[in-house]
Amino acid sequence: MTLAKRAVAEALGTALLLAGVVGSGIMAERLAGGNVAIALLANTLATGGVLVAIILAFAGISGAHFNPAVSLAEGFRGSLPWREVPVYVVAQVGGAIAGVALANTMFAQPVFFASHHVRHGFPVLLSEFVATFGLLAVIFGCARSRVAATPYAVAAYIMGAYWFTASTSFANPAVTIARSLSDTFAGIAPSDIAGFVGMELLGALAATALFSWLAR
Repeated sequence: MTLAKRAVAEALGTALLLAGVVGSGIMAERLAGGNVAIALLANTLATGGVLVAIILAFAGISGAHFNPAVSLAEGFRGSLPWREVPVYVVAQVGGAIAGVALANTMFAQPVFFASHHVRHGFPVLLSEFVATFGLLAVIFGCARSRVAATPYAVAAYIMGAYWFTASTSFANPAVTIARSLSDTFAGIAPSDIAGFVGMELLGALAATALFSWLAR
């Protein structure tokens, strides 16, 4: 499979992921009548469903990373050539931004409008480290013995992490950047992007180092 085709698959898959996350967040908030727990539950279920579907659809084409942290980790592990990592990352970020634009437009919102949803402080940042570490641990663990279960395991972990982390588990730099462009339920203030992305990358690095050691 050519790099161009794989990049398109990564962009399209990430766009669908963000359309699912942001779109379901808008719908959930509108229908929940102010009940944040119900809105988060609906957002969680929709995200999990989309994740299973897009991983199954695109895994055979690009590996279904949809996440710069995953692509960087695969670069460190030698599973993805380093020259291809920037292409994957650009495709993922571009796709994520397009997905947010699509979600905003579907719900009659401005194509892009900066979020005011503040997400900062040590507990939230620690949560992003844990969320990303756990995500990479699930991916690496399944890759060793239960490859076919990976889509379901990844979706299950993210759905769980929506609830057991204070950050609601972004666990993805492309997702973090793109969600700053929608001032809706799933948004994040632009000022909080750097902290989130930094902890996501640290979590991915820690998981990569640990599983490199465990696999020896």
